[in-house]
Amino acid sequence: MKKSPAARCIFLLLILQPLLLVSVQSLDVCIIGSGIGGASVAHFLRHYSTIPLSIKLFERNAVVGGRMATVTIAGDTFEAGASILHPKNYYALNFTNSLQLSINQPSSSQDDDLASSFGIWDGHKFLFKTIKSGSKSWIMQRIIAYANTAIVFFRYGFSLLRMDAFVESTVNKFLKYYESLESRPVFSTVEEMLQWSGLYNLTARSLEDELTDAGLSSLLIRELVTVITRINYGQSVKMSGLAGAVSLAGSGGGLWSVAGGNKQMAAGLINRSDVDLHLLENIKSISNLGNYYELNSTGGNSYACDVTVVATPLDEVAIEFSPPVVVAERKLQHTYTTFVRGILNPAFFGLSSASDIPDLVGTVEDPNIPFSSISVLKEYDDRDKTFKIFSRAPMQDALLDDLFSERTDTIHIDWAAYPQYHPPEKFSKFVLDDKHLYYANAFESGASTMETSAVSGENIARLILSRLSGETMDRESILKNSIYDGKVQGSKHSDL
Repeated sequence: MKKSPAARCIFLLLILQPLLLVSVQSLDVCIIGSGIGGASVAHFLRHYSTIPLSIKLFERNAVVGGRMATVTIAGDTFEAGASILHPKNYYALNFTNSLQLSINQPSSSQDDDLASSFGIWDGHKFLFKTIKSGSKSWIMQRIIAYANTAIVFFRYGFSLLRMDAFVESTVNKFLKYYESLESRPVFSTVEEMLQWSGLYNLTARSLEDELTDAGLSSLLIRELVTVITRINYGQSVKMSGLAGAVSLAGSGGGLWSVAGGNKQMAAGLINRSDVDLHLLENIKSISNLGNYYELNSTGGNSYACDVTVVATPLDEVAIEFSPPVVVAERKLQHTYTTFVRGILNPAFFGLSSASDIPDLVGTVEDPNIPFSSISVLKEYDDRDKTFKIFSRAPMQDALLDDLFSERTDTIHIDWAAYPQYHPPEKFSKFVLDDKHLYYANAFESGASTMETSAVSGENIARLILSRLSGETMDRESILKNSIYDGKVQGSKHSDL
């Protein structure tokens, strides 16, 4: 018996109804970690996706921001975690501008930085010091800044220019990650991502070897470069070349931060991305149940997710995976940050007056030196300042009592700050299984900064959507929900 056209239509609708429902059904995306990496994944998923997404974000702490955090001393707010941004960190600049956050304006030039005094301590004496200005006169400060420039150049010579060229070459390669979507592929592995930009070889050799081949003097590497890597990564020049180059880039001019704390970028992106935020929710297990992932927390809660993104380092997080996943073995470098309000003891440095101690004290590589650096964050008067100390081990009270003649406020923070870098680097996969379990922090084995986390987060978002669709997305579909005005500060690429 033949079916009528109406009957055939009803029959087809009954068959296609599940497919139609699937096509409009919202996908559940779960992100573990609320630092800049997790916030960037959420942001770019909203920015790029043309399909409905329900995004849940889990943070084990009471506030968002991950390794971006602040402390308050005497009413002043200081960065306690990730502190500085490079002038060519275009994602961070766009986040800051689009969220209408204020920028702590950088110094206009490196001369202004040199107006502050700097010294290199070897544990017994200062190997090198610049002139410290006690004058409030702008003209006098400028003269001293020029004098300090000459002093630094006299000690290290043209090796300084070679170091700048090395850093500039690395930064220019990194800028490829801001190219238009037509020319910038979606990367499925960290190795592929680094090879495409020309940065991969830097992860296979030490910074020391790279700089030696670039023609830098051993004196510059042993002193100034070592000071920088100890401050920015708590590690020596034996660290891998890419992370080392990023460290050097973080010592140049024009550095900036977000007024009130860099963590506001993560908070703003999360708030604007329509995220279901779960604070104080520590995920203890992730199970692949075939068609979805089941996330279980230490609080006894369970969540079903179509896509799961781990946006926190797995090195010191006890998440149980079923089935097990393979993650490249690495250790995190703990940086102990100590904030002290008080006055340094000049006798500790073999000096007669506290005013003779440089504003920034860096150190050479010596296991007997108990700190990596000491810097003045704010000066209230000659006898009252706030200092920030970086060290590889906790600063005990007995040591602080030797280091300071007076101290009123002391705050200790232990950061599992970044990976320990040992070339050649081994990388975890962005995709931890054959479905939709992603690891945004895999890129950290190359370099760890706020901007590299954002770059990795952007790639993870596009990787998720491209694998969901089964094909590379075209530019128009990706940019349908663009929230930007089509411009990136300092960049010619309109797609950002």
